[in-house]
Amino acid sequence: MTIAYDDSNVFAKILRGEIPAHVVYEDEATLAFMDVMPAVDGHVLVIPKAKARNILDVRPADLAAVAATVQKMAVAVTTAFLADGVTIQQFNEKAGGQEVFHLHVHVMPRQMADSVRRLPRPFADQKVLAAHAEKIRAVLA
Repeated sequence: MTIAYDDSNVFAKILRGEIPAHVVYEDEATLAFMDVMPAVDGHVLVIPKAKARNILDVRPADLAAVAATVQKMAVAVTTAFLADGVTIQQFNEKAGGQEVFHLHVHVMPRQMADSVRRLPRPFADQKVLAAHAEKIRAVLA
Protein backbone atom coordinates (compact mmCIF):
# COMPACT_ATOMS: atom_id res chain seq x y z
CA MET A 1 0.00 0.00 0.00
CA THR A 2 1.52 3.29 -1.11
CA ILE A 3 -0.38 6.49 -0.42
CA ALA A 4 0.86 9.75 -1.88
CA TYR A 5 2.15 12.48 0.39
CA ASP A 6 -0.39 15.27 0.88
CA ASP A 7 1.20 18.74 0.77
CA SER A 8 -1.84 20.22 2.53
CA ASN A 9 -1.15 18.54 5.89
CA VAL A 10 -0.65 20.85 8.87
CA PHE A 11 3.04 20.00 9.33
CA ALA A 12 3.81 20.76 5.67
CA LYS A 13 2.11 24.11 6.23
CA ILE A 14 4.27 24.72 9.32
CA LEU A 15 7.40 23.91 7.31
CA ARG A 16 6.33 26.41 4.64
CA GLY A 17 5.62 29.09 7.27
CA GLU A 18 1.89 29.16 6.51
CA ILE A 19 0.99 28.20 10.09
CA PRO A 20 2.94 29.48 13.10
CA ALA A 21 4.65 27.12 15.53
CA HIS A 22 6.63 27.45 18.75
CA VAL A 23 9.90 26.11 17.35
CA VAL A 24 12.43 24.84 19.88
CA TYR A 25 15.06 23.44 17.50
CA GLU A 26 15.85 23.38 13.80
CA ASP A 27 18.67 22.01 11.69
CA GLU A 28 19.06 21.35 7.97
CA ALA A 29 16.95 18.16 8.08
CA THR A 30 14.52 18.46 11.01
CA LEU A 31 12.22 20.77 12.94
CA ALA A 32 11.11 20.41 16.57
CA PHE A 33 8.19 22.41 17.94
CA MET A 34 5.61 22.42 20.72
CA ASP A 35 2.52 20.26 20.27
CA VAL A 36 -0.49 22.61 20.32
CA MET A 37 -2.59 19.93 22.03
CA PRO A 38 -0.03 18.60 24.50
CA ALA A 39 -0.49 15.33 26.33
CA VAL A 40 1.83 16.66 29.07
CA ASP A 41 3.61 19.96 29.66
CA GLY A 42 6.69 20.13 27.45
CA HIS A 43 5.27 17.86 24.71
CA VAL A 44 7.41 18.39 21.58
CA LEU A 45 6.99 17.09 18.03
CA VAL A 46 9.96 16.28 15.78
CA ILE A 47 9.47 16.15 12.00
CA PRO A 48 11.70 15.76 8.96
CA LYS A 49 11.84 18.70 6.58
CA ALA A 50 11.69 16.22 3.70
CA LYS A 51 8.31 14.97 2.53
CA ALA A 52 7.52 11.70 4.29
CA ARG A 53 4.06 10.41 5.10
CA ASN A 54 5.39 8.16 7.87
CA ILE A 55 8.01 5.56 8.71
CA LEU A 56 6.83 3.40 5.82
CA ASP A 57 8.07 5.81 3.15
CA VAL A 58 10.73 7.99 4.80
CA ARG A 59 14.24 7.87 3.35
CA PRO A 60 16.70 6.23 5.76
CA ALA A 61 18.88 9.35 6.00
CA ASP A 62 15.87 11.49 6.91
CA LEU A 63 14.79 8.94 9.53
CA ALA A 64 18.30 8.96 10.99
CA ALA A 65 18.18 12.77 11.24
CA VAL A 66 14.80 12.60 12.97
CA ALA A 67 16.15 10.02 15.43
CA ALA A 68 19.12 12.23 16.28
CA THR A 69 16.83 15.21 16.90
CA VAL A 70 14.45 13.06 18.96
CA GLN A 71 17.34 12.11 21.22
CA LYS A 72 18.42 15.77 21.53
CA MET A 73 14.83 16.78 22.40
CA ALA A 74 14.46 13.92 24.88
CA VAL A 75 17.49 15.15 26.81
CA ALA A 76 16.35 18.78 26.56
CA VAL A 77 12.77 18.25 27.75
CA THR A 78 13.91 15.94 30.55
CA THR A 79 16.29 18.62 31.77
CA ALA A 80 13.95 21.60 31.21
CA PHE A 81 11.01 19.99 33.01
CA LEU A 82 13.04 18.13 35.67
CA ALA A 83 11.38 14.97 34.39
CA ASP A 84 11.68 11.50 35.86
CA GLY A 85 11.57 10.00 32.37
CA VAL A 86 10.49 10.56 28.80
CA THR A 87 7.89 8.97 26.52
CA ILE A 88 8.62 8.71 22.79
CA GLN A 89 5.71 7.84 20.46
CA GLN A 90 5.38 7.49 16.70
CA PHE A 91 2.27 6.32 14.80
CA ASN A 92 1.85 5.09 11.21
CA GLU A 93 -1.32 5.22 9.09
CA LYS A 94 -4.83 5.55 10.43
CA ALA A 95 -5.00 2.00 11.76
CA GLY A 96 -1.77 2.68 13.67
CA GLY A 97 -3.14 5.84 15.28
CA GLN A 98 -1.61 8.45 12.94
CA GLU A 99 -3.70 11.61 12.61
CA VAL A 100 -1.37 13.97 10.71
CA PHE A 101 0.13 12.30 7.67
CA HIS A 102 3.63 13.76 7.82
CA LEU A 103 6.13 11.67 9.77
CA HIS A 104 6.36 12.97 13.33
CA VAL A 105 7.64 11.76 16.67
CA HIS A 106 6.16 12.80 20.02
CA VAL A 107 8.67 13.56 22.79
CA MET A 108 7.06 13.97 26.22
CA PRO A 109 8.78 14.63 29.53
CA ARG A 110 7.18 12.50 32.24
CA GLN A 111 6.86 12.65 35.99
CA MET A 112 6.20 9.60 38.17
CA ALA A 113 2.87 11.06 39.30
CA ASP A 114 1.69 12.80 36.11
CA SER A 115 -1.34 11.91 34.06
CA VAL A 116 -1.42 12.10 30.29
CA ARG A 117 -4.20 14.23 28.85
CA ARG A 118 -6.35 11.91 26.75
CA LEU A 119 -7.68 12.60 23.28
CA PRO A 120 -9.44 14.68 22.32
CA ARG A 121 -7.23 17.24 24.04
CA PRO A 122 -7.89 20.98 24.14
CA PHE A 123 -5.57 23.47 22.48
CA ALA A 124 -3.02 24.82 24.92
CA ASP A 125 -2.78 28.49 25.80
CA GLN A 126 -0.28 30.10 23.40
CA LYS A 127 1.46 31.96 26.25
CA VAL A 128 2.00 28.68 28.09
CA LEU A 129 3.39 27.04 24.93
CA ALA A 130 5.71 30.00 24.40
CA ALA A 131 6.99 29.72 27.97
CA HIS A 132 7.54 25.98 27.62
CA ALA A 133 9.37 26.50 24.33
CA GLU A 134 11.63 29.07 25.97
CA LYS A 135 12.48 26.63 28.81
CA ILE A 136 13.54 24.03 26.24
CA ARG A 137 15.51 26.48 24.09
CA ALA A 138 17.35 27.71 27.22
CA VAL A 139 18.56 24.15 27.87
CA LEU A 140 19.71 23.82 24.26
CA ALA A 141 21.64 27.12 24.31
